[in-house]
Amino acid sequence: MGFPLPIELIMDNILSKLYEIATLAGDKIIQIYSASDLGVELKEDDSPLTLADRAAHGLILEQLKAWNSEIPVISEESNPDEMVLKETDSRFWLVDPLDGTKEFIKKTGEFTVNIALMDRKTGPVAGIVHAPAIGVTYLAEKGQGAWKWTQEGKVVEKISIQTRKPDLKNLCVVASKDHAGPLVEAMLQRLPGAQLTSMGSSLKFCLVAEGKADLYPRFVPTMEWDTAAAQCVVETAGGSLVTVDQRPLTYGKDNWKNPSVLAYGDPDQSWEQYLPDLA
Repeated sequence: MGFPLPIELIMDNILSKLYEIATLAGDKIIQIYSASDLGVELKEDDSPLTLADRAAHGLILEQLKAWNSEIPVISEESNPDEMVLKETDSRFWLVDPLDGTKEFIKKTGEFTVNIALMDRKTGPVAGIVHAPAIGVTYLAEKGQGAWKWTQEGKVVEKISIQTRKPDLKNLCVVASKDHAGPLVEAMLQRLPGAQLTSMGSSLKFCLVAEGKADLYPRFVPTMEWDTAAAQCVVETAGGSLVTVDQRPLTYGKDNWKNPSVLAYGDPDQSWEQYLPDLA
């Protein structure tokens, strides 16, 4: 068990440490990704689970606990009895060790490692979305900035990112490859000229954050670990991630489930008139 660092020291070097942990987990994932047997099984909700999910989960928990043993870790692959916060837990880690498991199985490369430091009252404080197969990482720390890091060999290029103002006659709407559904199609019909870009995992949020897309509507429920790190990136880059009725996302809920959400680059743009009938 590691020596419990004070939160001030954690925040001094959080992005470099998150990058270190996420890339270690990414390396584990890629080792399995190149193997013939991914060890696929189904969880109780029929979602897939692989050897890579398990390996990344174990490594991230070990690393975070060694860094600061006093901050609880909630991971998608945690046992149910481990997904409980005490009233005194003002901060916690929220982890999706392998977001986009279906993309991992299909070997599209569009899967990510997601880690976020959460404040119980205000939401994501810092977050990383690391895509090991394509060498791209998005990082953000509230009040400090949002960045995209790309790696080729041993060289890491770091650029600051920000969202863009939408051109309503030339919109880019991003959606899930597996979960777009009829509601997204209905919304696109209300946005003449909008182009649809499909992508897997939390990378959809990051396209909004870096100004390559304007809107990501997600009408299929997500879990808190699906959105936490990406929300930090989107909001720090200048955008918003809210429920479809424009309420803030809350974290630490008993079932860890989110309602339908919208991510968009311009907080001043209202999308309510374009929403499909959700009743």
